[in-house]
Amino acid sequence: MAVSLQKGQKISLSKEAGGELTQVKLGLGWDVFQGPQEKKGGFLGKLFGGGSGGDSIDLDASCIMFDANKQAVDAIWFSQLQSKDGSIVHTGDNRTGDGDGDDEVINVDLSRVPANVVSLVFTVNSFTGQTFETVENAFCRIVNANNNTEVARYNLSSQGTHTAMIMAKVYRHNNEWKMHAIGETASGRTFHDLMPAIKPHA
Repeated sequence: MAVSLQKGQKISLSKEAGGELTQVKLGLGWDVFQGPQEKKGGFLGKLFGGGSGGDSIDLDASCIMFDANKQAVDAIWFSQLQSKDGSIVHTGDNRTGDGDGDDEVINVDLSRVPANVVSLVFTVNSFTGQTFETVENAFCRIVNANNNTEVARYNLSSQGTHTAMIMAKVYRHNNEWKMHAIGETASGRTFHDLMPAIKPHA
């Protein structure tokens, strides 16, 4: 049973998974809300029947790797889908949020993350510039890639005028990996715009 995280909560990934975790997937999902008439339709109502097909929102997931001095070592995003060391791989850009389940997935081999990297910060940006007023049912979740079971989920209900969110951090502490649900709103089309807001959390 996956743990449902609250904002600010920290958990041990190995404890929640019942053993050492090496291969994890960070899945991000969202739906586009276009008005009350579509909302009734739930997941299927989000992009159908609205007559305003240009309103899809392109949310982009990124992962920034930090060292102990809170300096960015590498970044994985739609323009660089793999970390230079190969430990983190982004499966690609989803430009609509269409369909159920994860819209974007970042695979992390924790056993291969370089020793100088102490934290991985995951962010989501609205590349198309729409605010999160048009986003609902957003979530991020950690999945044990070895058996495809969900370890932890963080639901983000925060609709608002922001265009980005610093979602979560996976970090080393006393030789184990932990997850911190951050959930801080920010603004920017790519993670580069967010760096001043990300650094305090790194």
